[in-house]
Amino acid sequence: MTAGATATPMPEGRPIAGLKPSLIGFGGAPLGDLYGHLEEKTAQATVTAALGAGISLIDTSPLYGHGLSEHRIGAALRSVPRDSVILSTKVGRWMRAGAPKTDGSGYAGGLPHPAVIDYSYDGAMRSLEQSLLRLGTDHVDILLIHDVDVWTHGAMMEQRFAEAMDGAYRALEKLRSDGTVKAIGVGVNESEMCERFARAGDFDVMMLAGRYSLLEQGALDGFLPLALEKSIAVMLAGVFNSGILATGARPGAHYNYKPAPPDILAKVARIEAVCAAHGVALPQAAPAFASAHPAVATVVLGAVTPAEIERNVALVARPVPAALWSDLRAGGLIPAHAPVP
Repeated sequence: MTAGATATPMPEGRPIAGLKPSLIGFGGAPLGDLYGHLEEKTAQATVTAALGAGISLIDTSPLYGHGLSEHRIGAALRSVPRDSVILSTKVGRWMRAGAPKTDGSGYAGGLPHPAVIDYSYDGAMRSLEQSLLRLGTDHVDILLIHDVDVWTHGAMMEQRFAEAMDGAYRALEKLRSDGTVKAIGVGVNESEMCERFARAGDFDVMMLAGRYSLLEQGALDGFLPLALEKSIAVMLAGVFNSGILATGARPGAHYNYKPAPPDILAKVARIEAVCAAHGVALPQAAPAFASAHPAVATVVLGAVTPAEIERNVALVARPVPAALWSDLRAGGLIPAHAPVP
């Protein structure tokens, strides 16, 4: 079910523990004032546009604007039946009220509540309780352990991994067994950590950001085959690699949240040239490639305006000629064994 109808129905993704997401999900990080302050009316209109376009999966996190993304999404969802949306959020942080926000999260705005990193059992339960209050609901469908990776924790990663498996994972198992959530998993920036979690516990779903895209395929031979073997559905985020696969190889283009280095700019320029030769826009090819792998259930794209939602939906609807993939393979720009549409 969706909140509205479109002339061209949104394609359905692959199942996640019995849930049936749309092929494209909505990523809520930008609603937390990620790169700049977003007007409330625009934020609400963007979520409404996503639902109206047939996007049935919405992903958010306490981290995104320190609760602001969840607040905004919860407000928008109060105008639609709760069961018309697959709602995903995360644990690993809870918010402390009444203290200065000095944790350097990088969000331009957001709520004035600093995050406390906590992967304990009680910390996960506290995080979910706060999320449910912000979202205005009594349950979420997908619950992920967030950011247990080197990218986030550096030298403390091993300690955080142990804490998460001993604490947050046990909490998520209980929540799944009592029906509070339907699917449990992790959301990280590194495919190696997805592999570690997949071997350490019984997970339904994992969100991987940035490590399987038209630009880089680090998860192709390790995590994604393991996900298929263990029936773990994959939610792909960051398929534009922080922007460069949306903007192309332009001055100031971002890769991994920083200005792209010369080698990345050069590779993207080559990919872009092949796409142009086939009349395909680079941001059209990127989600098409990412969603083709059989382990991928849905590709989660962020947006901050209804126009961006419209653009994302239109990109998915356009077919990509098979010759494009052949030429990318011939040029050594994607692996020969990478699945394509």
